[in-house]
Amino acid sequence: MIIVTGAAGFIGSAFIWKLNCMGITDILAVDKLRDGDKWLNLRKRKYSDWMDKELLFSWLEKEENAKKISGVVHVGACSATTEKNGDFLMSNNYEYTKTLWLFCAERNINFVNASSAATYGLGELGYNDDMSIDDYQKLMPLNKYGYSKKFLDDWAFKQEKTPNQWIHVKFFNVYGPQEYHKERMASMVYHTFNQYSENGKVKLFKSHKEGYKDGEQLRDFIYIKDVVDILYFYLFEKIESGIYNLGTGKARSFYDLALNTIRAKENNLNINGEDVIEFVPMPEDLRGKYQYFTEATMQKLNRAGYSKPFYTLEEGIKDYVKYLSAEDSYL
Repeated sequence: MIIVTGAAGFIGSAFIWKLNCMGITDILAVDKLRDGDKWLNLRKRKYSDWMDKELLFSWLEKEENAKKISGVVHVGACSATTEKNGDFLMSNNYEYTKTLWLFCAERNINFVNASSAATYGLGELGYNDDMSIDDYQKLMPLNKYGYSKKFLDDWAFKQEKTPNQWIHVKFFNVYGPQEYHKERMASMVYHTFNQYSENGKVKLFKSHKEGYKDGEQLRDFIYIKDVVDILYFYLFEKIESGIYNLGTGKARSFYDLALNTIRAKENNLNINGEDVIEFVPMPEDLRGKYQYFTEATMQKLNRAGYSKPFYTLEEGIKDYVKYLSAEDSYL
């Protein structure tokens, strides 16, 4: 049995879709549904059992349950970069993860965990998953969320007894089906599609940094179908434990993203950005801590043996827009 935490969330439910595509249904889906709509992400999935995240550890204390587990993919956490409650973040993103990590170490099973590209801060030291442990410890996240993820990375490097294989995944800008419940934290592709559908135009931030034109702020956007393929690789292939980036290795602009989303929606490659994109000032409180460039280094994944080509931004958006335009928009 494979445990997937955050099972009803964006990446968790998409990963269960991937497991189902590979014929795997012996899955313990762990999450909290609360009062949102993320339950919709699981309607078409096959899994052995559902469990509230607060009940997982007491369930695992029983030997007859613990011995069933062959791997853990932990993508359940608070992912809101704007979360202010540091105690809540540390309980969810550090203590809970540490307990799962130790369970996998005790059982000698594989553990795949969601770290975050937010740990890189403004990128002063780059976005390199191959840096030394000393350099990892020098990273300066911009918010409490980033620190809650960094604390766990730092702690893992200090452990002598480890899971059979542990992979901490630094997700960059993921987009695709199953993110609809995330509301304001959903991807720019999702917001662009809806904003254009409602208004016939899309608003992007002006640039407040020399060397960057309006809308030319750059991010490493990665499609969810690539993400779950790589998570599957991390769980089942024998590779070196440690931190791994999960991006495409090719930064693209928000302008490119918005224009490609509109063109895909209208099925018209001749639409000009000047006609459908307008620029608005960035809020004052964001300007000093806004990232103008993120791009994952992906050589470590390549060395580990993963060679499948990534969706280009154009390909990923075109595929996603098909879901967004359909009556049933879920995987």
